[in-house]
Amino acid sequence: MSRPAVRPTGVERTFGADEVIVTKTDRGGRMTYVNDVFCRVSAHPEREMLGQPHNMIRHPDMPRAVFKLLWETIDAGREIFALVLNLAGDGAHYWVLAHVTPTRDASGAVVGYHSNRRVPSRAAVAAADGLYRELRAVEARHQGANEAAEAGYQALMARLQEAGQTYDEFVWSLIETGN
Repeated sequence: MSRPAVRPTGVERTFGADEVIVTKTDRGGRMTYVNDVFCRVSAHPEREMLGQPHNMIRHPDMPRAVFKLLWETIDAGREIFALVLNLAGDGAHYWVLAHVTPTRDASGAVVGYHSNRRVPSRAAVAAADGLYRELRAVEARHQGANEAAEAGYQALMARLQEAGQTYDEFVWSLIETGN
């Protein structure tokens, strides 16, 4: 089923500091569980979300490089924390501090992913948005999606190396200091 493209409206949505957005996906990133907070904030009913790729809420201003890093990390069986800009079904956008972890079966094999998301501070959003703007500019200089993602990823890794941080450390430095 083809969906019409949702265009960003510039309207920002948020959710309570005491609320947690929760989703679960299979290994391919198709949603198998969504909670009521996610449905409300994303402006999609549960029936529209289940079985759909999680990237249906990807905001066009979110750098591909961050998703490349996210998928490399969770495919390797490790958790990741990320600041992510999402696009709701009505065109509003919302920022989240995501904690994505692999879900394992009884034998330890990764069978899917679990993500808990909380509302980040305004300072963390501003700092992430500055970095993400730089990455989008790098990505915009490349034609194909894979080439753009790789160029952005290399720029992200160089920036993190200059700072002497991993991406998780970058995210946590924003959260802990409020910068």
